[in-house]
Amino acid sequence: MIAIQHFLDAVGVFYILYMIGYASYLFLSVLIGGTRLYRKNRMSKIRNEVKHKYYLPVSILVPAYNEEVTIVSSIKSLLELDYRLYEIIVVDDGSTDHTSEELIQAYDLRQVDRPIHKRLSCAPVKAVYEKHIGNIKLTLIKKENGGKGDALNMGINASEFPYFVCMDADSMLQKDSLEKIMQPVLEQEDVIAVAGLIRIAQCVKMEQGRVKDYHMPWNIILSMQVVEYDRSFLASRILMNEYNGNLIISGAFGLFKKDIVIAAGGYDHDTLGEDMELAVKLHVFCRNNQLSYKMCYESNAICWSQAPHNLRDVGKQRRRWHLGLFQCMLKYRAMFVNLRFGFVSLISYMYYLFYELLSPVIEVFGIFTILLASYTGLINVKFMIFFFLLYAFYGSILTLTAFLQRIYTSHMHLHFTDLIKAIIACIFEAIFFRFYLSFVRIFSFISYRKRKRQWGSIKRTSQ
Repeated sequence: MIAIQHFLDAVGVFYILYMIGYASYLFLSVLIGGTRLYRKNRMSKIRNEVKHKYYLPVSILVPAYNEEVTIVSSIKSLLELDYRLYEIIVVDDGSTDHTSEELIQAYDLRQVDRPIHKRLSCAPVKAVYEKHIGNIKLTLIKKENGGKGDALNMGINASEFPYFVCMDADSMLQKDSLEKIMQPVLEQEDVIAVAGLIRIAQCVKMEQGRVKDYHMPWNIILSMQVVEYDRSFLASRILMNEYNGNLIISGAFGLFKKDIVIAAGGYDHDTLGEDMELAVKLHVFCRNNQLSYKMCYESNAICWSQAPHNLRDVGKQRRRWHLGLFQCMLKYRAMFVNLRFGFVSLISYMYYLFYELLSPVIEVFGIFTILLASYTGLINVKFMIFFFLLYAFYGSILTLTAFLQRIYTSHMHLHFTDLIKAIIACIFEAIFFRFYLSFVRIFSFISYRKRKRQWGSIKRTSQ
């Protein structure tokens, strides 16, 4: 019994330090993220944004697999962007539904005989379709299945312009999103990548690329993801942006300089987290080759992406994300406590290692430790419950703060019922959703080898 007591005491000290560390990081990220966002919002009000005449041409890459429900509406939103020169390349990665047929019929695409220079390896092309819609060239490439990274490499090979944007086939951009995500490239030197802001599409009603109405969904699963996304993109992404330390540029909306990506080897075919893998690869490539570079986060470049609306689909999505994180952390383990990578190693890599990759194991182990202590009578149950509720309340307050900051700086109107739903979502996210995801991520390694190159699928709804 004494040995168990010593074990529980040591575990208790570890968990207190672990939770203090996460709570401190969360507090600093929300504080710094909110401060930067308010400052940016205030400056945009003080000065009028002059419409410049300088536009860098951009290729928009849309990898698609079984996206017949959303593909037409997504491309329609891209054709409405307020930008002077861009092309759209849809890569159908061997879909088994009518993704290509829907697009061909909707835009009357015509098959062409177009050779594609394969600077990056990818699966063979089946057919290429094109059409100019106004001054925008829309290209559809049908290819054999090879995974999302393979489809993006095909899009890079087919692209004509020096910068490309990757985005998901179930996402919509606001009318000014392409212009906003290009601003860091125009304003600063050595920018090789820019991350956009991802928000939940089921919250918004859009007309011709402009937000007409915003509301929190009644579905509690969606609402919890809304506040989770706003906390993540407001807080940690802005904080890491302060020292050029972002390790993830979301595959739903990110901008890259094409020649650097090609030089680094493009997207990895054998990873589930191709977006994170490419971002980390670019950090490693530039530092190993002593290249001056910046990877920025632009909070005003907004992409609205569909989120899964039930726990089963959320689990499938997060299982894929966690496996991708594991693959990336393992592949680039040389970054661990490596001074050559500076704060990218000492802060970003350590955060993703301990508070993302290992956190499910730590948290679930903590639950079993509490059960053991309760069984042996070596725990103060009242104190344990109080401590847990206090921690959940703290997390809920910071999450709600991040959510309200995002609403305010986006100039959106929030109804009273939306505020109530947001408060409830923050509470449930802290006391339930986080632990559900911990169990999902722990069990994600079952059948890992069998699923490690699959796209994964969730049920889509029309937009």
